[in-house]
Amino acid sequence: MTITERSGTSAAGPIRPPADFAPHVLDAYLRQRLGLTGDMRLERVAGGQSNPTWFVTYDDRRLVLRKKPAGEVLPSAHAVDREYRVMTALASTDVPVPTTLFYHDEPDIVGTPFYLMERLDGRVVHDNALPGMTPAERTAVYRSMAETLARLHAVDWAAIGLEGYGRPGNYFARQIARWTKQWQLSKTKELPDIERLIGWLPEHIPADDLSTIVHGDFRVGNVMLHPTEPRVVGVLDWELSTLGHPLADLAHSCMAWHSSPDEFGGLVGLDLDALGLPDEADFTAVYYRHCGHDQRLLPFHHAFALFRFAVIFEGIAARSLAGNAAADDAAEMGALSARFAARAIEVVDGRPHG
Repeated sequence: MTITERSGTSAAGPIRPPADFAPHVLDAYLRQRLGLTGDMRLERVAGGQSNPTWFVTYDDRRLVLRKKPAGEVLPSAHAVDREYRVMTALASTDVPVPTTLFYHDEPDIVGTPFYLMERLDGRVVHDNALPGMTPAERTAVYRSMAETLARLHAVDWAAIGLEGYGRPGNYFARQIARWTKQWQLSKTKELPDIERLIGWLPEHIPADDLSTIVHGDFRVGNVMLHPTEPRVVGVLDWELSTLGHPLADLAHSCMAWHSSPDEFGGLVGLDLDALGLPDEADFTAVYYRHCGHDQRLLPFHHAFALFRFAVIFEGIAARSLAGNAAADDAAEMGALSARFAARAIEVVDGRPHG
């Protein structure tokens, strides 16, 4: 993710040195490869839950390094190589992505594989309510997000060299199996709601089988906004991207309307009209106008998105217990797995949250 400031989570105060690599080794490697000038300034980006990310700044270059976390990780997780590949391919499209520089697949420099990219100017806001903005700006940001997601799903993935990036077709069946396995590998507690979803979801997969590039975690906190204007200038955090069903992405981006402010910053209970925030129908209507397909969200899509997010949070909890989580609040974040599983069951049962 190329970032200048993460609103509300920017690193502040003394910068902690890396725990798993020697800065002087990275400095020597980057100078040899890129011909940089001045001292290296290394700053850990706060707020990341998955792949550790660093600002790497020289007198003549502002860069971002993103790496796999140290220690054991789940199979197929923390795929920084896939992040690098999809962003590099999308550079030729109208989907705004950071400019990638190179991928290094050995652990000799920073202890794990990593990639380097240019640092964008902009804002990353992690609160779905977009504090500090006017109502008109909030409306414009969500419109820009919906249009950006639709543009991504309209990209011809074969034409930009993403053959083999994923398997077209049968996406939901494969994803349900994948996240069920991830749950079994990472669970730290018993959750009957998760077990019910593992049984319900395969029985309710819709018949359509669209295949597009999917981001995998498209939401407010994973886009960069223009420094002053209410529009998206970069889509970040591509580690979960693949070829898949576009409505999986859309449902995931709608989770803010299925959770409360204390559940990862949801919007339930807020006065959306007064704040200038769209409701879910307004957001999806913008997407539908630009997406180029005629499929529409069903309860299945929302339940699947919430189930998957619950499993992701359980993975954060597991990494916290193992001592190799990417952020200091991973234990607290992991506790959200039960709450998002409960939101999914509410969707399955047709019960509104609130």
